[in-house]
Amino acid sequence: MVWMAGFHFSFDLNQYRFIAPQNFYGDPFWTTQRLCIVSMFLLGAGAGQAVAVDAGQTWARFWRRWGQVAGCALLVSIGSYMMFPRGWISFGVLHGMAVMLIALRLLGTRLPPARLARSPLAFAGVALAAIVAWRLPHLVADPFFDSRLTNWVGLVTHLPATEDYVPVLPWLGMMLAGYLAASVLLVHARAAFTGAVPFVVRPLAVLGRWSLSFYMIHQLVLIGSLELARMIFK
Repeated sequence: MVWMAGFHFSFDLNQYRFIAPQNFYGDPFWTTQRLCIVSMFLLGAGAGQAVAVDAGQTWARFWRRWGQVAGCALLVSIGSYMMFPRGWISFGVLHGMAVMLIALRLLGTRLPPARLARSPLAFAGVALAAIVAWRLPHLVADPFFDSRLTNWVGLVTHLPATEDYVPVLPWLGMMLAGYLAASVLLVHARAAFTGAVPFVVRPLAVLGRWSLSFYMIHQLVLIGSLELARMIFK
């Protein structure tokens, strides 16, 4: 969460021309950071879904949380359209999570963590699915998937002109990897989820518990601060 906020603040500083011009869309220094941040985010989301299934999360509770994610995704689309009419976000990280969480929930009804971690065949099958999901966009692409109505699948021939793009493929592979890793820990190293949070990282744990709220609010605070700075120092 801290890395994401720092990345977005750097992006905002660049947009407001408070720093030397940066290419956030092509410079490996920035694109690699985005790859790492989104990967960590989706690994955590996959792990969180495993923990929820293991804890007996009901469908009603799942749909309440899913509604929050989907609603925030809609707000992101609206807000991004106001700021970037040509590159507004039609399928960013929250949109991708909304779709992929349903897939993981369905997986959890068939293969809850306890069963998955104890069945080598099931574990291998889900691991293979994760690898295929991650690799498929590098092997298969078709112009049919290049429109805003279809690029959510991920089998595009070129990246769309949008400020955020997290399609189901390849990113479902990362969420499945998080689900697999958490399943193993829940069965064979449960203390990883039940131990006390070390004092020095408790503030970070708070961000994790309120991750969606932080995600939605932090850019408003950052952009508002830069707007204020521009008014003062213009």
